[in-house]
Amino acid sequence: MIKLGVNIDHIAVLREARKINDPDPVEALGIVKRAGADQITIHLREDRRHIHDEDARRIVELSPLPVNMECSIDEDIVDIVCRLKPHRATLVPERREEVTTEGGLDIFKYEERTLAAIEKLHAHEIEVSLFIDPDLEIISRSDALGADWVELHTGSYANIYAMLHSNLPHSHHSIESLELPRHTLRTKLDESVETLKGAADHAASLGLEVAAGHGLNYQNVHAIVDIEAIGELNIGQSIVARSVFTGLEEAVREMLKLLRR
Repeated sequence: MIKLGVNIDHIAVLREARKINDPDPVEALGIVKRAGADQITIHLREDRRHIHDEDARRIVELSPLPVNMECSIDEDIVDIVCRLKPHRATLVPERREEVTTEGGLDIFKYEERTLAAIEKLHAHEIEVSLFIDPDLEIISRSDALGADWVELHTGSYANIYAMLHSNLPHSHHSIESLELPRHTLRTKLDESVETLKGAADHAASLGLEVAAGHGLNYQNVHAIVDIEAIGELNIGQSIVARSVFTGLEEAVREMLKLLRR
């Protein structure tokens, strides 16, 4: 049965919009557990744009569910994660100017730093996942570096899906692929699913645990759920957005229904 990690960063995003202490992301912990999810996911970014150090400390300390902490390979950040000791650390790329994480970690360019982070986290008994693009060579190298998990970046799939099935073409005119005809987008969507499936199968064949995430929502998650080698999805923005209208517990339950149909 595929597991669901609920990323609660966007609760902190809402708090930071007013620079006050409400809503408190810690309040989500019991609600997410009661709804039936399997994991809490947070991202302690270098610029602390949403989750702060104290949030991270309290969440790891108080969460009734395992905590997956996303972080960069920056040595200072890795040291913080080692002190907090979440169940898992997911190493991700970071650029200060990006709105959200775009693309997977370049483990060839940053191989030495990635290896150092993995070894330090393992020394503190923390599982390590690498957030990577669905590329067979990258997956093989992730295994060679000693990762326990890979999390496949689903952003390309999600963007193509949105171009076909949402108002994205009317609201985001800067995306180059919006100029493609719909039949081409349909072909690209099928190709992106096959790429993710091939990547997941390859990772599983190496003995890696396989997760996926980025841009997944209630409309597009079905094709990813059908990839048998993927054992976990980490989803945040769409769940928190839905919770504005339904409440967080119901929003999580609705996602779980799609994952476990």
